[in-house]
Amino acid sequence: MSLYQWDVPALIGVVGALIGSFLNVCIHRLPRGESIVRPRSRCPGCLSPVGALDNVPVLSFLWLGGRCRRCRAAISYRYPAVEILNGLGYILIWHRFGATPAAAVYAAFFSALLVVTFIDWDHQIIPNRITLPGIVIGLISAATVLAGSFIDAVMGAVLGGGLLYAVAVISEWFLKKEGMGLGDVKLLAMIGAFLGWRAVLVTIFIGALAGSLIGLTLMALKLRRREEPIPFGPFLALGAVAALFAGPELIAWYLRLGA
Repeated sequence: MSLYQWDVPALIGVVGALIGSFLNVCIHRLPRGESIVRPRSRCPGCLSPVGALDNVPVLSFLWLGGRCRRCRAAISYRYPAVEILNGLGYILIWHRFGATPAAAVYAAFFSALLVVTFIDWDHQIIPNRITLPGIVIGLISAATVLAGSFIDAVMGAVLGGGLLYAVAVISEWFLKKEGMGLGDVKLLAMIGAFLGWRAVLVTIFIGALAGSLIGLTLMALKLRRREEPIPFGPFLALGAVAALFAGPELIAWYLRLGA
């Protein structure tokens, strides 16, 4: 790709980073039950409003040295990380799906997964304000602009929610305690609504594998105690991203292994 051909992906990345800045507001406020619209962005430490020049994605973090201009409290590296991840995600979606209505839907889906990932990791909750509207939007999109059929989306939502709900009921019956939160159930139903039932299987496989490996690694490094729960939502989100970008290829690869 020559230099002048970078203008479109660069613009898409900038738009993704700008939306990523709003996602940071959602990640911070949704678990606290706060409005994501008002008040304007502010420092979590001194509550001073963030000026326009201090709210430029990634760049503001760099020129402020990762600290609030007024109180000098440290700003989490998560803020630029979310902006960069969302920008890169949008570029990859554009590269795979082109400038299509489906790409716009998948971009919104990707952003929702980012918000869920960081909220669930910190608070062990997955907000209904994301998953329940997400299920509806996924089904409507499947009936209008996405490549998969509406029936496939309905089957994905039912299979995704049904599988994890069954796991939740069975684990609670055997272990006498909650083993799977209903937030995970609704998240996988949302994933199925956007991506279809085959992607649900890919999501569970990748999510369970990644969750097991990372969980064991954290315990081995003594960064997490055995009795300390590890949220499953971030790993379902990771599996969903893998299914979004490479679902058919992953399924074909798995079937070849068993041939």
